[in-house]
Amino acid sequence: MSAKIIDGNLVSAAIRNEIRQRVAHVTKALSMPPGLTVIIVGDNPASAAYVRNKVRACHEVGIRSEVIQLPSTVSEVELLRRIEQLNTTHTVHGILVQLPLPQPISVRRVLEGISVDKDVDGFHLYNVGGLVIGETVFPPCTPNGVQKLLDHEEIAVEGKNVTVAGASNIVRGFK
Repeated sequence: MSAKIIDGNLVSAAIRNEIRQRVAHVTKALSMPPGLTVIIVGDNPASAAYVRNKVRACHEVGIRSEVIQLPSTVSEVELLRRIEQLNTTHTVHGILVQLPLPQPISVRRVLEGISVDKDVDGFHLYNVGGLVIGETVFPPCTPNGVQKLLDHEEIAVEGKNVTVAGASNIVRGFK
């Protein structure tokens, strides 16, 4: 098999167009656009850039997005209180807490605090466990994105040997 160069920008545009149409349908059904809230703690420049890109992508497809910027000195209790408020806010359909978090905040407790139904990163223990049986509410973003690229290009991986270099809790869940 020869190598194939995939134009990620072209694939992204096609996928965003599909998502834009789905968001329009959901917006009509809900009588409001779907909403994503991102919480970022501290001032990590890489995290800030990543969040800006998420907000821009939401805007492009019609998803309402909000960023809650908290200082690196925020307590775990306050962060969990904010998450609980978002869990019960009907205009918030997805919650994302940008990692990494400053010490001594427990990443595990924070991720477990996000409602399973609003855990867009797929990091809640229920969603991680659901990977084993193929029943996550939200699949993990990175492997799902790679799978979308492969599907779009009609590249089958079933029955093939695949190597993931640098696998972590964020990169998991290939079909």
